[in-house]
Amino acid sequence: MSAVLSVLSTAFDLLLVVLGFSAIIVVHELGHFLAARWAGIRVLAFSVGFGPALLSYRKGIGFRRASTEPQYLEKLAAARQRGEDPGQIPMSPTEYRLNVLPLGGYVKMLGQDDADPSAKSDEPDSYQRCVPWKRMVVISAGVVANVILAAILFVIVFKVGLLSEPAKVGEVAPGSPAAVAIADNAGTLGVTEPGLRPGDEILSVNGEKPNHYSDVFLAVAMAKRESTLTIDVRREGVGEPLRFGVRPQVNPQTGLLAIGIEPMASTQISPKLSPEDFDVVASASGLAGLKPGMRLVAIDGVPATTPYAVQKAVDRSGGSPITLSFETLDARGRLLNDGARTEVRIEPRTSLQQATVEVNETMRVDVNHLVGLTPVLAVQSVTKGSAASVAGLERGDVFVQVGSAEWPSIAEGIAQIRAHRDKPITLVVARQDASGAMVEVQLEGVKVGTDGRIGFAPTDSAQTSTLVAGWPTSRIVGGGSTPTGASLPIKPGSRIAKVDGQPVADLGEIRERLKAALASGRQGVELTVELPISRGAGGADAPRPMETIAWTLTSQEIAQVQALGWKSPLDTRLFEPERFVWRSSGIGHAIAMGVHETHRVMMSTYLTFARLVQGTVKFEHLKGPVGIAHTGVMIAERGPIWLMFFLALISVNLAVINFLPIPIADGGHMVFLIYEQITGKPPPASVQNASAVVGLVLLGAVFIVVTFHDVGNLVTHVSQWISR
Repeated sequence: MSAVLSVLSTAFDLLLVVLGFSAIIVVHELGHFLAARWAGIRVLAFSVGFGPALLSYRKGIGFRRASTEPQYLEKLAAARQRGEDPGQIPMSPTEYRLNVLPLGGYVKMLGQDDADPSAKSDEPDSYQRCVPWKRMVVISAGVVANVILAAILFVIVFKVGLLSEPAKVGEVAPGSPAAVAIADNAGTLGVTEPGLRPGDEILSVNGEKPNHYSDVFLAVAMAKRESTLTIDVRREGVGEPLRFGVRPQVNPQTGLLAIGIEPMASTQISPKLSPEDFDVVASASGLAGLKPGMRLVAIDGVPATTPYAVQKAVDRSGGSPITLSFETLDARGRLLNDGARTEVRIEPRTSLQQATVEVNETMRVDVNHLVGLTPVLAVQSVTKGSAASVAGLERGDVFVQVGSAEWPSIAEGIAQIRAHRDKPITLVVARQDASGAMVEVQLEGVKVGTDGRIGFAPTDSAQTSTLVAGWPTSRIVGGGSTPTGASLPIKPGSRIAKVDGQPVADLGEIRERLKAALASGRQGVELTVELPISRGAGGADAPRPMETIAWTLTSQEIAQVQALGWKSPLDTRLFEPERFVWRSSGIGHAIAMGVHETHRVMMSTYLTFARLVQGTVKFEHLKGPVGIAHTGVMIAERGPIWLMFFLALISVNLAVINFLPIPIADGGHMVFLIYEQITGKPPPASVQNASAVVGLVLLGAVFIVVTFHDVGNLVTHVSQWISR
């Protein structure tokens, strides 16, 4: 039943988006219509929709089913037979039509035909007989109407208020540009650690104040390639704003420039998560027993105002478990269960070092390691309905082979999968059978998608075993010398059984044994290593040859290991983003905000085309009708104000795109009119016709490419929704 209601809700949202988009086009045409009437140009039809007329109206004839054109022509013919002047008949030449397909509309003026620029009429009230400067007004009126509509919609939106994410920093990806940036004034303000932090309020990006988080996202995505953004932030406990210079990098998931930050999270677990998705992530985070919609209220009895406080508690814990308290809320945010709390205990995880590896030109991956000892690629979760799911990949699987790589690290495994884009790939995993023994399983018929993925979230074996992969062969961002652990004679697939004669179960325990040895003044430890055996020789748990290896660390590595602390298993992406109501303080402020937002969106649209030429924005990032409808449906789910805001954005974008100097678009017509105004005659018909063909081919090609990507994204989205 819930699935049926979801489909009906989506269909209704789609209808609203389609009708809204059509209304924007009708307003555009209304601008042309009103300007044409002002200029004295005869308007033959003002039509809402396309195709045959369902209903029409003409002054002097009235309303009619279908078109009034037959009656109009009959009356004109009768007047001529009587010798009367047809122009004196009390009947309007303009027909107002509602057509079968109510998608957009058009205005038909006497002597004006976009499909045939050479068409003309010698009638005194025809389009061609009107002076050029008035025709410029007519051509630009559609764009002006869209800009005015957008401004009005923005004013309404800001007067009511829009629920949006504040311009605050949430999760910061380790090794990302935002994580490694050092504030220019850090020394004078007593800030010793690099990077932006959760809770930092972004005051400006390159001098521009962001109104909400989306402004920050767009400012980064629209940055010049290899440029450095100046980001000013306000941080709690720091007397003055910090100024960071951050150089964006291409995000491999989106293909856009990014700096590695997420919106600020609230303390409420997202109620939008499906139970299945939540259980997967909650189990990995040690939050079994919680439910979507619950709110974090305390950490070890201390009130919590942000989920990022969990990491601070973990830092103080020394590895001891901490207790999180949650309350249950209803859809309106009211307490349930008489305020009773649900408590969970989470185990801090040992922090390891990280190296950022360049998998390819556009993708970087963070690899955990302990002075070069690198864990093996494993499976955190599997996307339902994906190629990996169909082939039988399971959560907790450790990869024995990916493509040509055996016992790969995260970087090597992902590189192999990406290299097999749109091709089959060999996958062998190790997993526990019913008896608890480790067995090797070969997955059959796995084909990598065109996006270079097979449908699983990667992790590594650091928390579950002491298996060791090879040190990444790809370039390490930041360079530096190879860690001593990576230079040890340990083959990929080996398992470290003991450290100084003491058994170890995972990389975290190896770290603790190593730290204890270093704390006693030693410079290294002795490793007992189980060597890998031939594939298929008794399974993953078969007896292995053993050898002992002495491991000596450098003084720098000793300091790095001793500085390693603990990290929280809590995935802050489980929590709803923090939100605020973005609204004006009054009608005057709303008008000012509306005008400012209209101007900002116009400039962003022009900037998008500039970045398209420069390559930081690609065609797959553009949206055609299918993509706009898809995006609109997702936005409409957030409520009518968000839909109104979205339609305002579309109206501005339509105005900008339609006024570009492209043949057959309003901007192309304007170029010809400027030529005519200057020279006193229109461009040759051959030039206009050739330009029209070029314009049609250009727009057609862009439409095909953009729609191809839109449909592909839509199919992926629908298939994921169906598989839930």
